[in-house]
Amino acid sequence: MATEVTIPMVGKIVAINVKVGDKVNEDDQIATLEAMKMEMPVVAPVSGVIKEIRVQAGQEVEADTVLAIIE
Repeated sequence: MATEVTIPMVGKIVAINVKVGDKVNEDDQIATLEAMKMEMPVVAPVSGVIKEIRVQAGQEVEADTVLAIIE
């Protein structure tokens, strides 16, 4: 079952710490978001394998934008 990883608030993607095919555990940091002049981690809500990444570093994102898909 695929799980979408979403961005919690408007900001800019500073870094993506995973690539397609990587195994992640629940609460692993998969990206860094800069919002309100602070950097915050975006973590995996479930354990699984990264199947798709839908954003890239440097991209401005809106709240609830899908960052990645974990299966």
